[in-house]
Amino acid sequence: MLTSGIQIYNANPVFGGRAGLHIPPIFALGGWLAGGRHWHFAAMWVFSLNLLWYGIFVLVTRRWRHRYVGLLDIKALQKSQNPKRLTFAWHRIAYTSIIPILLFAIFTGIGMYKPAQFPWIVDFFGSWQALRIVHFATVPLVLIFALVHSYLARKVGGTEFTESMFW
Repeated sequence: MLTSGIQIYNANPVFGGRAGLHIPPIFALGGWLAGGRHWHFAAMWVFSLNLLWYGIFVLVTRRWRHRYVGLLDIKALQKSQNPKRLTFAWHRIAYTSIIPILLFAIFTGIGMYKPAQFPWIVDFFGSWQALRIVHFATVPLVLIFALVHSYLARKVGGTEFTESMFW
């Protein structure tokens, strides 16, 4: 999604209009605006269905009680001296914070894709440009989440947690 988004961005940059910052085409997928949109929408379906499936899975298995931030995590941040408990609390905060970020990415993407069918989404953000900026801002937030999450996983379990994802 990132590379096709770069292709779409290069066709009409969010910041500075057509004279704005251009990212080298080697990082873009799609070749032109319509090609980038096709790839972006194809990836959007995979992304959205994956998020929907994960949400159903979390609700059915009741993992939300253990996976996301709760009152005990907030208390641990205030009072705990145990470094592993603090790290687990930060993990849960990160897991909880990524959900609204991903939902914003989908919500703003739908607003940009179908503004005539969903004008209230554009109105919610005030303008088309504000909608695009919010959609664009979700990318660095997801990247920051990935970096923080990787750092916390290494802090708790060393390289064994990271290697266990791949081998």
